[in-house]
Amino acid sequence: MTQQPLGVIAGTGFYDLPELIERESLVIDTAFGQAKCVAGLLHGRKTIFLSRHGVDHSVPPHLVNYRANIAAMKELGVAEILAINVVGGLGPDSGELVVIDDFIDFTKSRVSTFFDGTTPEGVVHTDMGEPFAQRLRQVWIDACAAAQVPVVTTGIYGAYEGPRFETRAEVRAAQAMGITVAGMTVVPEVVLANELAIPYACISLVVNPATGLGAEQVTIEDINLVIEQGSEAVKRVLSHAAKALAANLDSESAQL
Repeated sequence: MTQQPLGVIAGTGFYDLPELIERESLVIDTAFGQAKCVAGLLHGRKTIFLSRHGVDHSVPPHLVNYRANIAAMKELGVAEILAINVVGGLGPDSGELVVIDDFIDFTKSRVSTFFDGTTPEGVVHTDMGEPFAQRLRQVWIDACAAAQVPVVTTGIYGAYEGPRFETRAEVRAAQAMGITVAGMTVVPEVVLANELAIPYACISLVVNPATGLGAEQVTIEDINLVIEQGSEAVKRVLSHAAKALAANLDSESAQL
């Protein structure tokens, strides 16, 4: 039985997957444009790694071609996606990891669906009752335990257009709505994955207090420092998560 690949999508500060062996750079042409990724083996399983912003961080969050990225994952036969992103905290502290379980979308100009009325499927309404796959969320949580990394096991992601940070008023409104982290990339990524029936779950590294919640103004230098300090822990957690998923597939194959 041929295993379907694992998809890994990462953002700011995570531009490579060093554990990936037998690497091959791919450029996938989709109906929505090109997607660049790297294929290889991770714990014996074929894995597709994609950097949202490009390896040189040249693509801002509002211009990421999310449709091309997710369409490429589908064309490559990806069975499930583990995603990594960095966020501002509206409760969790800088350096903490959060496994998101819901979102509120404040983006404005992004194309957030494959079903724009021109596809053969016509108008499609996709359920978002559980946008983040519970099975994969648990894999992230268990991986944190295995890596001995503390984790916040639930969180509501506020998706903002970017690339600017949120205003103080926007953060106060977000707090009133129960949002716990703010970011710029999970939407429409998770929506598109759901539309193509690819299970998706993300882990968020909190890199700064949201605007108005810290003692000082947020700077890119401060954010980069937290990313540098937290990146090794995130990579360890990802490794444990990928290993667990690969082992589950091997177990399922053995039972067939």
